[in-house]
Amino acid sequence: RSKILSQKDRNRMEAIEIINYFKSLQDQICDGIAKADGQGTFKEDVWTREEGGGGQSRVIQHGKILEKAGVNFSAVHGPLHPKMVTSLDIKEEVDFLATGVSIVMHPFNPWVPIIHMNVRYFELSNGQNWFGGGIDLTPHIIIPEQAKWFHQQLKSACDLFDPMYYPTYQKWADDYFYSPHREETRGIGGIFFDYLKSNTAEEKENTFDFVKKIGESFVPIYSHLMQLNADKPFGQEEKDFQLLRRGRYVEFNLVHDRGTKFGLETNGRTESILMSMPPMASWEYMYDSSQFPEGQKTINLLKKGVDWLA
Repeated sequence: RSKILSQKDRNRMEAIEIINYFKSLQDQICDGIAKADGQGTFKEDVWTREEGGGGQSRVIQHGKILEKAGVNFSAVHGPLHPKMVTSLDIKEEVDFLATGVSIVMHPFNPWVPIIHMNVRYFELSNGQNWFGGGIDLTPHIIIPEQAKWFHQQLKSACDLFDPMYYPTYQKWADDYFYSPHREETRGIGGIFFDYLKSNTAEEKENTFDFVKKIGESFVPIYSHLMQLNADKPFGQEEKDFQLLRRGRYVEFNLVHDRGTKFGLETNGRTESILMSMPPMASWEYMYDSSQFPEGQKTINLLKKGVDWLA
């Protein structure tokens, strides 16, 4: 009995450590991105979940570079929702704990890309636990050398842990961030991983270190891309195309994104879930991309299997 209690205590301490880390990661990212923006400040919205837990959402609106940017932290717990029970094929009644940080940023300038990152941890009261997450880039207008640089940063981070991580998780991102109804990827992908389970304490610590590395790569990667592109001149053609690409981003999130759909179906916090939506977007009937050659080049690259490191 004492050994069982000791293991429960260890699990609880690990969960607290992970929750506290994600809290600190939110602080780090908000501080770094506010500094890179140079004008915007994050407004915080602290919320609680009736079934257990809560979180804090931080949003910049009308910054210097960022039109809308959100960094969410949450740590929620309680009985596992029936939809989750079904999806995980669990035969017993269990409680869950889920915690993580989720980020989406929408800039003013069409040459600055949209970026998304999520790092998360999930555990069940039956002892199962796993990490998930990823980071992906959605340029409104693809700049190939910047796409290569972005993927190189992710590969370098992955290679510190396992040389198979990048090719495996890059393909996973290609497959996940894909809109079948448009037959196009959401952007240039990145890495995506889920259900990273561990058989030993050492494996779990190593996976957590990997998740930390990805989380802490966000500010250096995106602040570089912000500063590189924020002052580039643009006209109405670029702005119109940006709004159309934002529309495609909305389509993916509402139609295909598992996290968005699951959150809305399971009585999640709507404001936080829909934080990922851009402040403005557009849809043009039978849009002819040939009228904007830079846009056509981008659409031609929205395919699975592009070797961005070539």
